[in-house]
Amino acid sequence: MARTAANACFRFAPPFLATIAHGNGTDLAGIGVAVAVSELSGLLSPFNGELVERMHRRTAMALGLAGVGLGTVLAASSVNPLMFAVALVIISQSKVMFDLGLGAWTSDRVPFAQRGRVMGLTEISWALGLLIGVSTMGLVTAFSNWRTGYAVGAVGVVALSAIVARTLPADSGAHTAADRPARSPIRVADVAPMMVATFCLMGASQALFVTFGSYLEDTFGFTPATLSAMAFALGFGELFSSILSSRNADRWGKERSAAIGGALMVPAALALALGHAHLWAALPALAVAIAAFEFAVVSAMPLGTAAIAGSPARGMALMLGAGTTGRALCSITATRLYDAHGMAAPALLCAGFALCTIVAYGQMHRRRVARS
Repeated sequence: MARTAANACFRFAPPFLATIAHGNGTDLAGIGVAVAVSELSGLLSPFNGELVERMHRRTAMALGLAGVGLGTVLAASSVNPLMFAVALVIISQSKVMFDLGLGAWTSDRVPFAQRGRVMGLTEISWALGLLIGVSTMGLVTAFSNWRTGYAVGAVGVVALSAIVARTLPADSGAHTAADRPARSPIRVADVAPMMVATFCLMGASQALFVTFGSYLEDTFGFTPATLSAMAFALGFGELFSSILSSRNADRWGKERSAAIGGALMVPAALALALGHAHLWAALPALAVAIAAFEFAVVSAMPLGTAAIAGSPARGMALMLGAGTTGRALCSITATRLYDAHGMAAPALLCAGFALCTIVAYGQMHRRRVARS
């Protein structure tokens, strides 16, 4: 529940970027820069991981949720792109702290061979953040304004921060002991393919996430209410993908499953590029691309927890840092391509990054098989 609320606050901006841009006195390209700045803050994720690795997992989760609440309040109060960018940075890095704490808490308790199933279940909250959280905040926006929508999200995440702090059992693992074991070194050969794959996968998804709301508004006259309904529908696709990944990623192989998700994104993005002028063609293509991304990213998440032996938070932090860098690059590129050429250009950008994702995860799979 807590992660659903945090994801809702984090995911609220992209579908409503055009509306938020108007409220901050700028256009889509201008607010896209603000989003890119927040994503670039993901370069701080490795430092965040070092911090979380030394904290109680429960403390990291509670502090992360409180930070998401603070950033959401600041976003609701923003009056210019700079203030909005600062708010998004706080939301992003606070959510990273929560996610790292949750991922490490899970890794302390679940062997890697079963981790895809368990982390797949926790990743359902990413879909629910869109399905329930963003849809609710969007309906509030439709009847009031986007600032009130953010305020509703802030109330929920702060309340759940207090619940997590009070109810989650305290840690007693080696990372909390005074004589904690020495940290394992980071081997570039082990983490680089994972970081490249995550960079490409996140970049592919961001090319669609930061443009589809404006595209539906500009081309088909969608309103905040219909965008909220669209988010609800997309959330169902993501939920299905999360459950499918949870059931099969361990059995199929985590890298192979992620590559399958990337492979499904390519034709869907190409179909969107070709059929963007027709709603009946564009919506199914968009839904498939986003659902395929969800399957890929949920399948890949356990790879970060195992990238550095004995340090799941550090491995996940490197993975998230690479992913947010990919999102930052595509936040600027996709919004500018959309302003200049329409929806076909960001869709082609998505397809290109997805192709690179397939190659990168395929290389990771071959390395794992060779080591075995």
